[in-house]
Amino acid sequence: MKKRMLCLLSLVCLLLPLAACGGGTQEKEPETMGEILLADFQTQVRKDPKAAPAALAERLLENPALPFEGMVTPVEPGLLTGFGNIEITGFQEGAMFGPMIGTIPFVGYVFRLEEGTNGDAFVQILKDNGDLRWNICTEADQMLVQQEGDLVFFLMSPVTMEE
Repeated sequence: MKKRMLCLLSLVCLLLPLAACGGGTQEKEPETMGEILLADFQTQVRKDPKAAPAALAERLLENPALPFEGMVTPVEPGLLTGFGNIEITGFQEGAMFGPMIGTIPFVGYVFRLEEGTNGDAFVQILKDNGDLRWNICTEADQMLVQQEGDLVFFLMSPVTMEE
């Protein structure tokens, strides 16, 4: 009887840490500057899915994760910073956002897709053609692309930035 109790107690002790750590579906906290901005974009889109890309970009630049003064520029389909010689088309409205200082390897876009544009194909074109070394002097560490409804977030940036 004592052996059974000791065995059962040992089994409970072995399984207890698994149950304690297996918290299930906890959302991972954003860790990089890009992940923080992507989460902010998703929050902004949930609040106002009809917001103009330039307005969304302005709100993203207000995020405290960005230690630089930024600017937003409307963009039209065609050649865009960060994509080499490929023309980016399939969006009806777009805005580029980034630092006023051009030596920081950071460029972001918010696009509103044209009606009928295949969002998955548009996202794939951005992923395939985004060049982390578009900035002559520096290189971005990460590229993030996410579609939310008819809006697409694109970012190439350092993982973190020193103030």
